[in-house]
Amino acid sequence: MSNSVFQSVIVQLKDATDRMMGVIDAEGSVVACNDVNLLGEHWTDAALKVGSTADTVVTYGQKTYKAMIGSSNFFEYAVFCAGEDELARGLCIAAYVALNDAKNYYEDKHDRGTFVKNIIMDNILPGDIYIRAKELHFATDTPRAVFLVRQVGHGDVATVDVLGGMFSDKLQDFVLSINETDIAVVKQIQSSTTQEDLEKLAQTMEETLKNELFIKTVIGIGTVAEHLRGLADSYKEAQTAIDVGKVFDTEKSIINYENLGIGRLIYQLPTTLCEIFLSEVFKKNSIDSLDQETLFTINKFFENNLNVSETSRKLFVHRNTLVYRLEKIKKLTGLDLREFDHAIIFKVALMVRKYLSSRENRQ
Repeated sequence: MSNSVFQSVIVQLKDATDRMMGVIDAEGSVVACNDVNLLGEHWTDAALKVGSTADTVVTYGQKTYKAMIGSSNFFEYAVFCAGEDELARGLCIAAYVALNDAKNYYEDKHDRGTFVKNIIMDNILPGDIYIRAKELHFATDTPRAVFLVRQVGHGDVATVDVLGGMFSDKLQDFVLSINETDIAVVKQIQSSTTQEDLEKLAQTMEETLKNELFIKTVIGIGTVAEHLRGLADSYKEAQTAIDVGKVFDTEKSIINYENLGIGRLIYQLPTTLCEIFLSEVFKKNSIDSLDQETLFTINKFFENNLNVSETSRKLFVHRNTLVYRLEKIKKLTGLDLREFDHAIIFKVALMVRKYLSSRENRQ
């Protein structure tokens, strides 16, 4: 239990009374109090007295105590209020109700968050998911989206709090710190939620972190998990989206797994198979024999759907000039990019080369 939660409630109650009140733990340590000078003091005798009669209101040492019972049916904390009169008793019971509700809410939220984190990290057996979900009153067949927010350059501990503030349902939506740079966001969604909706939400997260913390992020989106057990796969897909995006979509900061296309397949291929593919496609000359101007022309040709007229217009060159360049590429590689099948092969080859280059840079 976070003592800061207790202290927050006690501070709010301070406006209702001038009586000193607070919370001790089972060892008698003062963990929250509206008189901050008492924080850290040890009232061992008071804890023993409360623990011996935990089911009633106890008066001891000019203070009134009311025990807070934990899930194991043992005394974990006790609320105290200065005085042994009826006012102290009433204030103590009122504070007990407020603090116990805050305690239960915090523990419920914490337990649920830990549960979800164990699922996405594969730290819980599939069969145990059903059991634990029932204990926590957790809906299992509700669609949920998983976002992986990766901070680029430097991480900020406040990122979790900022993202958490974006989601109002604290018991259904979870913002989970994975490591120094990665944060997983698991959000319950409606069955009518579209991929465009998810990407808009990711964009909102990105802009919020940029504006409030000046943090640059890359966000991966997994496929929607229709069941709790699917969260682990969705989280892995969000990771893959970021990894593949770093290779094939370097200009994008939000990458959806469902939109990775052929890049996802290439990323999973062994490097030896990729090298064999390139050597078979470019029998005449290596793809590296093409200069930057030629590669730029090829990419523009692909961007304009193999349309010669539109590409020449975008390149500000005469149509015949572009045709000459395409003929030159055909002589060098044996592939005529004006033919659809040849264009597909060449496009895949460019992506394979990009993938191999990224692997070499990581070594």
